[in-house]
Amino acid sequence: MHIGIGLPIADPAALPDWARRADSGPFSTLGLLDRLVYDNPEPLVALAVLAGATTRIRVQTEVLLAPLRDTALLAKQAATLDRMTGGRLVLGIGVGGREDDHRATGTDPRTRGRRLDGQMEVLRRLWAGEPYGDGAGPIGPAPARPGGPEVLFGGFQPAALERVARWGDGFLAAAPPSWAGRLFDTVRTFWKEYGRDGAPRIVAQVNVALGPDTVVEDARRAMHAYYAFTGMPDRMAAGLLTTPAEVRAALDAFADLGADEVMCYCYGRDAAQVDRLADLV
Repeated sequence: MHIGIGLPIADPAALPDWARRADSGPFSTLGLLDRLVYDNPEPLVALAVLAGATTRIRVQTEVLLAPLRDTALLAKQAATLDRMTGGRLVLGIGVGGREDDHRATGTDPRTRGRRLDGQMEVLRRLWAGEPYGDGAGPIGPAPARPGGPEVLFGGFQPAALERVARWGDGFLAAAPPSWAGRLFDTVRTFWKEYGRDGAPRIVAQVNVALGPDTVVEDARRAMHAYYAFTGMPDRMAAGLLTTPAEVRAALDAFADLGADEVMCYCYGRDAAQVDRLADLV
């Protein structure tokens, strides 16, 4: 099972240091979340910088809020990043749930799922080199990976889990091991029902903070602010894993469930957490 690093968003200028540390360690992937109306770096721009600062590690959006974006431009941006990184881009996609993000883009949150399905049809066609249509030709460059970058979908509802089998390559699970297994099973069932070959790639997520009390407190403050919109930020922050034993137990639990990769999300700003996690894994 591979281990990735989810990057903090509080200090974008510090992220190349995080990326270089992770690239020289045992980690497989760098992940970065997406919001619009929030103080976070735009993920495709930020990951392009981080890809240039590294040589082997994959860069992953987790998750990119595709319904907020123009589809043709997203196709070109993703293909460009995939091509220029030699296929290191993983495009984690979701619909988002914050009203203010949709308000800022003039998109309707009530139709975000249907919009995403329509976007995926267009993205797959464009990445295959087909014309956009309506008098517009193909949109290059061709991605490094035939058919486009690897696409993972996040979500919890049946429609989101089915979308993995319809359009994707795998599933992003932001859920604890205690109930992530049910999501994994549902995704695998849909995969078989759609007659897909092989198996979906399963990527889990845990929130971690390793270090002195100041690191843990910094991470809890960041989580509390980020999840304030849910109405239960205390509950989210309470799930933060803060000891090596807790992190190992979660990784072992996801391995037992058959996860292919676990992303360790670090909300605290101390980049030395990368080295502490490297020692652990």
